[in-house]
Amino acid sequence: MTDLGDFDWNHIRSFLATAETGSLSAAARQLGQTQPTLSRQIAALEADLGVMLFERVGRTLEITQAGMELLDHTRTMGDAANRIALAASGQATSVEGRVRITASDVMSAYILPDVLHMVRAQAPRLQIDVIASNDIRDLMRREADIAIRHVRPDQPDLIAKLVQEASGHFYATTDYLNRAGRPKSKRALSQHEFISFGDTDQMIAYLKPLGIHLSDENFRLGSQNGIVAWEYAKQGFGIAPMSQVVGDATPGVERALPGMEPIMFPIWLTTHRELHTSRRIRLVFDLLAEFLSK
Repeated sequence: MTDLGDFDWNHIRSFLATAETGSLSAAARQLGQTQPTLSRQIAALEADLGVMLFERVGRTLEITQAGMELLDHTRTMGDAANRIALAASGQATSVEGRVRITASDVMSAYILPDVLHMVRAQAPRLQIDVIASNDIRDLMRREADIAIRHVRPDQPDLIAKLVQEASGHFYATTDYLNRAGRPKSKRALSQHEFISFGDTDQMIAYLKPLGIHLSDENFRLGSQNGIVAWEYAKQGFGIAPMSQVVGDATPGVERALPGMEPIMFPIWLTTHRELHTSRRIRLVFDLLAEFLSK
């Protein structure tokens, strides 16, 4: 691909906003531009590159394969530009105020601490509130400044960024597997006890298309609180699904079916339009994006 440094940054910024918001209208609102202006900038970038970046399917706008390849490059440029803007407006160490992050209880307890160390090192005067909740909180009501979720929000005025396609597996303690037997196939999983993370019926329905057929009889214990449910798995009560990052790092547990393909789930980083005017939210959002994308 031609060196992106040869192109107009405004055109690239317009492409990036459209790709991440999924529509010209949302991207125009995000950038404070008119939709026709944004459309012309993307058309100019397509002409310079000699490829089509988006195509219309009915009333929706879908990114092409060439667009996906360009997106990987422009995201890196966008993050760098954001850091430059932050540095130009003042050192990160001078950023202060409160930023509220909402994430699942499991992510809040086991994954966020590493990135919070990064935030503390770069902006020691910031105050961070973590709202550990498995519910989807409404950012438009300002219940939080930044949300980390597995579903993309449907409010058009929110800024959403897909930062990772994460993977998970089924885990159990070595003692449990020695006692109950190690399953050799997905079918064999139905002979085991499972730990429920909240709604058992929803969990059964989610696993069925993956070829894993469970019933209420498999779930003798569970909790709406993900940390509690994971603790039960760590205590040998049965098998539980868990993020690979957490499961592989937990002593005493192992993958219950090591040969099974991972369960994939997206991680969306979402915030409101204040991202463009708030240094503290911009700083935390960028650090979260950088950390979670790895």
